[in-house]
Amino acid sequence: MKDSNFLKENNARHFWHPMTSHDDSQATPPKIIVSSEGVRIKDIDGHDVVDAVGGLWNVNLGYSCQPVKDAIAAQLQTLPYYSTFRGTSNDAVIELSYELAEFFAPDGMSRAFFTSGGSDSVETSLRLARQYHKLRGEPGRVKFLSLKKGYHGTHMGCASVNGNANFRTAYEPLMPGCFHIPAPYTYRNPFNETDPEKLAQLCAAALEDEIAFQGANTIAAMIMEPILGAGGVIVPHPSFAPMVEEICNRHGILLITDEVITAYGRTGAWSGARLWGIKPDMMATAKAITNGFFPFGAVMLGDKMIEAFENNPAAKIGHGYTYSGHPVGAAAALACLAETKRLNVTENAAARGTQIYEGCKALMEKYEIIGDVRGGYGLMTALEFVSDRATKKPIDAAIANTIQEVAYQSGAMIRVSGPNMIISPSLVLTEADAQVILSALDAGCQAAAAGMELIEASRIK
Repeated sequence: MKDSNFLKENNARHFWHPMTSHDDSQATPPKIIVSSEGVRIKDIDGHDVVDAVGGLWNVNLGYSCQPVKDAIAAQLQTLPYYSTFRGTSNDAVIELSYELAEFFAPDGMSRAFFTSGGSDSVETSLRLARQYHKLRGEPGRVKFLSLKKGYHGTHMGCASVNGNANFRTAYEPLMPGCFHIPAPYTYRNPFNETDPEKLAQLCAAALEDEIAFQGANTIAAMIMEPILGAGGVIVPHPSFAPMVEEICNRHGILLITDEVITAYGRTGAWSGARLWGIKPDMMATAKAITNGFFPFGAVMLGDKMIEAFENNPAAKIGHGYTYSGHPVGAAAALACLAETKRLNVTENAAARGTQIYEGCKALMEKYEIIGDVRGGYGLMTALEFVSDRATKKPIDAAIANTIQEVAYQSGAMIRVSGPNMIISPSLVLTEADAQVILSALDAGCQAAAAGMELIEASRIK
């Protein structure tokens, strides 16, 4: 390993970081994380903080989950790789498919297609949705519906169903036939509706309207996150997902839940579908399936998909990845699933999630720069910062960066996404860890509020 001076000198010099500009990485060099333990990470200068990002929504069991590390090491010694393309398989992936079928049985899922991660899982879902309708004699069903503000990954199809211009504009034209309806985002929506239940009804009506306009017989699937994550933890009213499910079923449209974030306990339920009491046709999963220790994902398939594809000579799947069903990933997932169930992480996610959500609501009472706090379901919380509560004008990026940096220096790594601060720590977070996050946020908000007061004072002068 090179020494710290070398690493600092070459930080962000020779590689491009995802989701940022190279100029920004040069102007504000990324923090170099060199070690981790439990729910904490340490940078190259020895600064130790609670990771309120949870890696990237994926390190549900913390960084010291030894069973997963042991499973990876053992599998590397026996079978480090082999393909699962036609004609070959491996013992770990067979066992994993059985365990996942058991785990997702309450969601109506009993088959798995393995991928290398979340974007792969969404892309697979979209492709299989089109193939499903062709197999059933409806080749004209090729379009996709999704929610504005939704995030579904970065492949071309994924970007096309994304509902945020930040992930679309630079790469357009994208895949044709993708249309977006308003998200049930109470704080900002085109209906100016603040009642969550009424907003859910308006968004469902917008879905019906779009289906009527496009023609139901042209639409393959609707894809949505049960709780919108990267878009700012947008939590729909409990009535919304069941309404979407009913509309899709009535029109013969497949429903795909993007569970890359919400599966495996983050919401306080074992899946986002289970949280809202629905049974989608496909579920895209990844991230926490291996605790972030190995790139891996799984698309879970329900009865409609099984009936169309199995015992059908025309149903050859012309899709897959070199690392589909990777034996090391499968071994990691098996160990992770066992530990996730043993720890029953949903209970702690719900308790600590409530603690953080209520703590953030208290901060909102204290600081005018917090315009909205969203969450209340497991360890998914977001604070939306504004420079003016009356107009809901978002804060400047510099202020957001101040909050993030002061929070980091005060003990917690927080993720900035536009005007939102997203909190998604490991599901094994303790009460004390959660309080560290809240205290760090408090310090960040205090510094930002003081800075904005100075700016306002200078304008008055």
